[in-house]
Amino acid sequence: MKKILGIALLYTVGMYHVHAQPTNTANFVPESYVLSETYYGDVNKDGEEDCILIIKGTDEKNVVINRFDQEVDRNRRGIIVLLKNNGSYEVADKNYDCFYSENEDGGVYYAPELWIEVERSNLIIHFAHGRYGYWRYIFRFQESEFKLIGYDASSNHGPIIDRETSINFLTKKKLTRVNTNQDSEGGDEIFDETWVKFEQDRLFKLSEIEHFEDFDMGLEY
Repeated sequence: MKKILGIALLYTVGMYHVHAQPTNTANFVPESYVLSETYYGDVNKDGEEDCILIIKGTDEKNVVINRFDQEVDRNRRGIIVLLKNNGSYEVADKNYDCFYSENEDGGVYYAPELWIEVERSNLIIHFAHGRYGYWRYIFRFQESEFKLIGYDASSNHGPIIDRETSINFLTKKKLTRVNTNQDSEGGDEIFDETWVKFEQDRLFKLSEIEHFEDFDMGLEY
């Protein structure tokens, strides 16, 4: 995968039917938004390099002065996924305001950083939080939309992994790994593993997640 500006599993892709548009990806940015980042990768296993746009709102009322007396843009960000088809792009899925601003106040630490990955044609939304770890959401394109099939998280204390979580929404299993080595210095953790089965009626859709920072998957993790 390539980025401009600025575990996962192998699955079968569902069919889709959407209207093709010109190859200029800027044409897909909605009014009152600007293009923030662009990523490329094959998200539907057809051998074509699809395009993922991160867009950002432009509402002036969300440009504020932070606690350091700096002017910052707190407009939220969103995502548009474009599939490449015969030299043109077509909208596969979108969610215009699901991500917080890159200028959010992180308190004593910086706010988690967002980036997009494509692994084995899965779309991964990754939040990196430096020495505190990371979490990521794994989506698969099926039935004309992106659905959440996995979730991974690592809670760290510097180089030491305190806890890891991996959820597979297809098998409906959750793995929790807790470090039991109180003298760990990083790389020498000893994990106690727990598997749990859970019930879920349907897969979450990317388009339905209002805000990722408030997203409740209904599981204790």
